[in-house]
Amino acid sequence: MTEDLQSKIKELIVKRLKLEIKPEEIDSTAPLFGTGLGLDSIDALELVVGLEQEFGIKVKDEEVGKEIFASVNTLVEYVKKKKGEEG
Repeated sequence: MTEDLQSKIKELIVKRLKLEIKPEEIDSTAPLFGTGLGLDSIDALELVVGLEQEFGIKVKDEEVGKEIFASVNTLVEYVKKKKGEEG
């Protein structure tokens, strides 16, 4: 399940942010912001919308912190937790 979710999140990141890389090129442990993929706050908002639409979860404003969006792995854990809470 975790690998499937990782793949889905990587695809979502590439598709939503129109990145010119393949989803499998994203390191699951690499930072999404700064030195990693170099995402910014606009990208974070786009990711939130994508996560909400794709996984049927609600991301609260106060949850949009660096720890949740630190890497693909932290996003996977967050989505699993939210899905568990909501359904």
